[in-house]
Amino acid sequence: MTTFNSQLSTFNLLYTYPETIVDGEGIRYSIYLAGCSHHCPGCHNPESWNPCAGEELTEERIMEIIREINANPLLDGVTFSGGDPFYNPEAFFLLVKRIKEETHQNIWCYTGYTLEQDLLRDSRARCGYTDRMLSMIDVLVDGRFMEALKDISLPFRGSSNQRILNLRATLESGSVKLVELGSGRI
Repeated sequence: MTTFNSQLSTFNLLYTYPETIVDGEGIRYSIYLAGCSHHCPGCHNPESWNPCAGEELTEERIMEIIREINANPLLDGVTFSGGDPFYNPEAFFLLVKRIKEETHQNIWCYTGYTLEQDLLRDSRARCGYTDRMLSMIDVLVDGRFMEALKDISLPFRGSSNQRILNLRATLESGSVKLVELGSGRI
């Protein structure tokens, strides 16, 4: 079991939703993390931009989250949002790894970064943890929220530029594979 290092004590949790149907397919446990540098105009969660918002994500709180997830047989998966989980990549990698290994749930993650432009090639967003983070995520909802492209009829995203990527299939094939919503296949 990986422990959460004291060097990562600046990683903050905004809130959790133990059962939600708006952050991905099925009933999901959503974890909202603090910190985002995108500052998208019209963001539905601007309080998440501040990396110091919310509460410090301690080992005790992580264990409580894992217990809650494992105690709920109705869950279809776990979703990370915020803020942008990729804002603090080292801490996010350790957290997503723990959640994946200790709950065996599928993982959805929302990010303002785009896979091909920001996460798969040299960029400010890419770091030594990126590939390992991506390997833990089943579905990636990528792209900044764009107010001019806002569409409230879209499932699980706020603007039409954002994509719901079957990340495992995308990484295996080398070409973008979108999630077939409602198919039960990820």
